Amino acid sequence: YKVTGVQTCALPISVSKTKCVVTAEEHQMNGGLGDSVAQFLSRNLPAPQEFVAVNDSFGESGTPDELMTKYGLDAVNIIAAAEKVVKRK
Repeated sequence: YKVTGVQTCALPISVSKTKCVVTAEEHQMNGGLGDSVAQFLSRNLPAPQEFVAVNDSFGESGTPDELMTKYGLDAVNIIAAAEKVVKRK
């Protein structure tokens, strides 16, 4: 991933308002969108960040809902990450 265009628009505006970030993606945590956002923030607008992503694991077969739950990518985990990061700001 590479954060382009966003850095001059939505990302800094949002982080300026919220003072924190949660990135959620159906991708490996390392090298994903969250890493790109973290790099941008560390250089430009430091803020607490939580990551919701696959943590160093290979995919398996299953329904989308089963897989989202198995890998912690469902709404429950996104909400938990948001609550956790808000406490850190």
